[in-house]
Amino acid sequence: MDIITSDWLADLMGEWSQGIGIWSIVFKIAVILIFTTVLGCERARNRHAAGLRTFIVVGLASTAVSIADLYLILACNVSFPFLSAATIIGVAIIGANTILFSSKNQLKGLTTSVGLWGTAIIGVVLGLGLYTVALIAYAVLMLCLTLFTHLEKFNKAHSNHFEVHLELKGRNLLQEFTATIREFGLKIDDIEINPAYANSGLGVYTVSMTIVDKELRKKTHAELIQALSALDCVTYIEEI
Repeated sequence: MDIITSDWLADLMGEWSQGIGIWSIVFKIAVILIFTTVLGCERARNRHAAGLRTFIVVGLASTAVSIADLYLILACNVSFPFLSAATIIGVAIIGANTILFSSKNQLKGLTTSVGLWGTAIIGVVLGLGLYTVALIAYAVLMLCLTLFTHLEKFNKAHSNHFEVHLELKGRNLLQEFTATIREFGLKIDDIEINPAYANSGLGVYTVSMTIVDKELRKKTHAELIQALSALDCVTYIEEI
């Protein structure tokens, strides 16, 4: 089996782009700055937990430490890029802290968290001079965060399963609600009291449902939610 020992883009650009020369360092920093600016703007525009500055700092830091690792490998015969490994672990820990549950029991920040982690890996790869891998990985990451978002929404909208944030006029009305939607042609998969309202006395729940009736499957989730919101026992309902 053939093993590729050089980077195509590095070979194309020439010897100056390889190693840890001044122009190589400047070029790597400039590239990761462009990459993270685009990523950060996309996240910030959609009002996610980590925005422009966060992505830039993570990208710059991971690129810088991988350049330092490359120096240690070339000049000091270090066999393991421990600085890069520590940086990736550190970003994973930071990213985990951006994940939270909203008051409607929605998991938020997961995509941003893994986006930061992916950015750190791309920065490390770029700092090590693997330009081709970094470019391909960046292109795929941008596809996941932009184009695939629409595909994910499309699949969700056409699924027979959906989850709602439900607010009833009182907790004693839950039985009435469940009986009504079963007659409506929906099956309840799970009901949880929303922890944010557990001690408030309000009837607030997270409900997972499956569309059983064949005619209902022709309806969109928005149409079903609108029909459920018209029930007398419901104060507010929305898909999550």
